[in-house]
Amino acid sequence: MHLYSAAASMNVCVGSFSNPEGLDGLAHFLEHMLFYASEKYPLEDSYSKYIAEHGGSTNAFTSSERTNYHFDINTDCFEEALDRFAQFFIKPLMSPDATMREIKAVDSENQKNLLSDVWRMNQLQKHLCTEAHPYHKFSTGNWDTLEVRPKARGIDIRCELIKFYEERYSANLMQLVVYGKESLDKIQSLVENKFQEIPNTNRSCFSFPGQPCTPEHLQILVKAVPIMQGHKLRIIWPITPSIHYYKEGPCRYLGHLIGHKGEGSLFLILKKLGWAISLSAGEGDFTREFSFFKVVIDLTDAGHEHMGEIVGLLFKYIILLQQSGVKKWVFDEISAICETVFHYKDKIPPINYVVNVASNMKLYPPKDWLVASSLPLNFNPGTIQMVLDELTMNNVRIFWESKKFEGHTDMLEPWYGTAYAVMKLTDSMIQKWIDTAPNDCLHLPAPNLFIPTDLSLKDVQGKAKYPVLLRKSAYSRLWYKPDTMFFTPKAYIRIDFNCPYASHSPEAQILTYIFTQLLMDYLNEYAYDAQVAGLHYAIYLKDTGFQVIVLGYNHKMRILLETVVQKIAEFKVKPDRFAVVKESVTKEYENFKFQQPYQQALYYCSTILEDHSWPWSEKLEALPHLEADDLAKFSPVMLSRAFLECYIAGNFDQNEAESVIKHIEDTLFKCPQPISKQLSPSEHLATRTIKLESSLSYFYPIEGLNQSDKNSALVHYIQVHQDDSVLNVKLQLFSLIAKQAAFHQLRSVEQLGYITVLMQRNDFGIRGLQFIIQSTEKDPQEVDLRVEAFLKVFESKLHVMTNDEFKSNVNALIDMKLERHKNLREESSFYWKEIVYGTLKFDRKESEVAALEQLTQQELIDFFNEYIKVGAPRKKILSVQVYGGLHSDGYKLAKSERIQPQSVRIDDIFSFRRSRPLYGSFKGGLGHMKLQMFQPGCTVTVREPPLMQHCS
Repeated sequence: MHLYSAAASMNVCVGSFSNPEGLDGLAHFLEHMLFYASEKYPLEDSYSKYIAEHGGSTNAFTSSERTNYHFDINTDCFEEALDRFAQFFIKPLMSPDATMREIKAVDSENQKNLLSDVWRMNQLQKHLCTEAHPYHKFSTGNWDTLEVRPKARGIDIRCELIKFYEERYSANLMQLVVYGKESLDKIQSLVENKFQEIPNTNRSCFSFPGQPCTPEHLQILVKAVPIMQGHKLRIIWPITPSIHYYKEGPCRYLGHLIGHKGEGSLFLILKKLGWAISLSAGEGDFTREFSFFKVVIDLTDAGHEHMGEIVGLLFKYIILLQQSGVKKWVFDEISAICETVFHYKDKIPPINYVVNVASNMKLYPPKDWLVASSLPLNFNPGTIQMVLDELTMNNVRIFWESKKFEGHTDMLEPWYGTAYAVMKLTDSMIQKWIDTAPNDCLHLPAPNLFIPTDLSLKDVQGKAKYPVLLRKSAYSRLWYKPDTMFFTPKAYIRIDFNCPYASHSPEAQILTYIFTQLLMDYLNEYAYDAQVAGLHYAIYLKDTGFQVIVLGYNHKMRILLETVVQKIAEFKVKPDRFAVVKESVTKEYENFKFQQPYQQALYYCSTILEDHSWPWSEKLEALPHLEADDLAKFSPVMLSRAFLECYIAGNFDQNEAESVIKHIEDTLFKCPQPISKQLSPSEHLATRTIKLESSLSYFYPIEGLNQSDKNSALVHYIQVHQDDSVLNVKLQLFSLIAKQAAFHQLRSVEQLGYITVLMQRNDFGIRGLQFIIQSTEKDPQEVDLRVEAFLKVFESKLHVMTNDEFKSNVNALIDMKLERHKNLREESSFYWKEIVYGTLKFDRKESEVAALEQLTQQELIDFFNEYIKVGAPRKKILSVQVYGGLHSDGYKLAKSERIQPQSVRIDDIFSFRRSRPLYGSFKGGLGHMKLQMFQPGCTVTVREPPLMQHCS
């Protein structure tokens, strides 16, 4: 196997629990600071620049008891990258200037989280614990904790930072994982050489033996006001950490049963009552000293009114588990699934693998570093019973979130400002909930019939290198790719149902979405066991209809897929389930306004560029008027015309693949009373992209949908070209060279905001670049000027780049392209994009490598001068500007000021879209398809010519 990516992860057993008193966030701040510079590599940002320019990525995170630093890179550059990485832990510089700038970055990161319910509710759970325990504290830090308060106390934060580093970061508290292509002996020698200078002060690992929750923090009901619409219940118990019993897996056993969604489960009964949308159960927030078992339930409006009975039903199920006793067959089933998962585990990106293993090294003995997460192995009913006995009435903490509590709370959590009220519960109150809970038939699940037993590999004739067009009819087209690389008993099936009536209006698209959600809802009871057994399915809305995906073990895949298709064919609207799904979808659309401003900016950018997309506001407007009867009338019409684009890959032979699609055709198109008819040539849909005009700058200013969010956001998009191998690699190479420089200048030096990204964009084969920046510091128009200023400065850097630097970047990009797909899902996603975009360049990697090998530095400069440079003759800019609460004056100015020459303000997206020409789509109609059938032993790629006409 060719390995082109190497990776390393350093796990340091120092986290936010180690923060000194009064310096909340110091461990997280230190994590940020180590990236800047070191004594050996004093040039600021040289580490991140080296990683980025050699095809890699780098990141870190701080948790309660550890901080993890990690990177990946093309293997040929691994040794130098590892040397630069090692200097984090040997002699970092932490200059005064960088220290002040990075406090702003930590504060910007915190600003991003202030209106996130995940962060807010997590901190509320911590807040309602004993103040003496480090779990209670604020972990991430902000301007107040790292600058204002220390300064008021006469504390030099940089001195504290260096002191914290020198006292806490000791070699004996570090675990390193290195993943490379060299022999173990060579890697060991490399590590010893690079890391031997890390000081070892023999620090003991931080330990706090007490429990976060004293009796006053137990048996409480907390009513909290979230940011988002919806109601949520979190039922939490402090328990004995199951890390001490990881081979017995008590929480995995209990989570499997309490979180089950099949017949007899708690969730199914809540669903039938119309009270719950989702339910999950399992261990979370654990250390070796304490842990919590959590059950999280998303409630419907009706469920919110029956909170007590829902908690009562949960306790009824726990009582059922107590009375039933611990079942060996349930444990054996979980263990068998985990063992199969381990043996047939997909390869994952090396950077993820090293982080996982480095984390395991702190938790498990060496012999289990690689397998621990795939256990349990030993059946010990006493251990499971011990944890089950901790899920009691007097040990429970209930957090109940709803906007309905606005105005009915009397306290504020200090760090995020969450409004809440606390009520003490009694045994008799909870017992009353249990007594009044419905007497539905809760019972343990039946044995799982979806566990695969045939894990043999098919003997596939004809080792096709690329997908081939195996079958074509008036109803469908089947692309087929046998597994020639991964050799696992798994398969991947993707079917696009292209239905013209699915998207002809906002109402149609919303009804199609509710249709997909109801299908998932109807299938849940039957297919949940399949998911547990590693056979996954999903049904998604798409621009031109909907999509079915099934992936996992191939043994029983066909049974599941045929059931999904049968549900589609027999679709009937159940009014009670329609009401629940409609309510859920309505909240989902209402909550769009609470998305991060940069996410809103990306949405507006897509809405402007995509020819036939409906705005969320029109869909939200349509929702209240839609009833079950509307979907009952619509769904047969929506399904009445369809064309299926199909892809089957993995452990299927070609006869099986063809048979699957024939069966689907027979079910939908060829039965005595067909559900669907074939599309006429004029009905085939393709998503097309707006063509911007050269030498013009378009800008779209709009207020953020949630003005209590202080953040503003900019998406500065540069549209470049339609898919072309030579232009593609020029764009990719420029992006590779510029992305870290942009991050360093705009984020690290200018401190515009924590979210600062330069990345490529691909809209159905139309390629471009986009800067994504979220900021409280400056309004979007000012940020836009800083992007232009960066491009002016970067121009000179392109010209002074040496030939060796240019070649190094080219080779890095070639290495990235030559890296093999790691698993069937990744490979299938790559080829599916070629199919769905209509580009069909299955040999894309090879053709772009060939183009890169011919590319000269002058050609890259010419490309920059023509398409990217400020004032470039063929430059096309779209600047989407979302103004947050701090910048309302800037918005008024942007909407009223005189428009500069060569600038166009977009006031109405849809008028603008109608005024612009479109790029031609690569997806020709069926008449454009040159059919070449698959023959065993040969490799065929099929290309569709693009439609060349442009609409004005």
